[in-house]
Amino acid sequence: MQTNKIIRTLFIFILIAANVGCDQISKSIVRETVDRSEWIEVYHDNLILTNVENTGAFFGLGADMPPMLKNILLSLVPALAISVILFVVLTRRQLPRSAVVGLSFIIGGGTGNIFDRIAYGSVTDFLHMDFGVFKTGIFNMADVSIMVGMGIVLLAMYKRDAAA
Repeated sequence: MQTNKIIRTLFIFILIAANVGCDQISKSIVRETVDRSEWIEVYHDNLILTNVENTGAFFGLGADMPPMLKNILLSLVPALAISVILFVVLTRRQLPRSAVVGLSFIIGGGTGNIFDRIAYGSVTDFLHMDFGVFKTGIFNMADVSIMVGMGIVLLAMYKRDAAA
């Protein structure tokens, strides 16, 4: 039984590290190769690579807040939330594997963005998609991890409710 616990914990930390690593490597490449506010068409004008430093949250919300309040709301509160989620994932053995995977993606994505805020004072965003009815703001791989993780968690909840 102890071996299963170790394997499960290792699996969780590998997933988190993979998400943080993908995020940080992609942001590092963008910071080094794409000028600030440069727009590079990757696929026509549907997929754009850029380099924007976001000092706020989602879509820049809160960018104009006083520094102390911004640090609390955009770094400390998310770090506490991620810590609670990590505690739940590590201690609740009855969580479905899909929920563990989804929550690990969320933890990894959140950690990547918090790391940026602490290390750089902002979060590097660099992708923009516009496919007509499907149009995004500018985002990064941490945001992708969080959204994919939320999708997996919601799907796990739906499956659980459908089976009940």
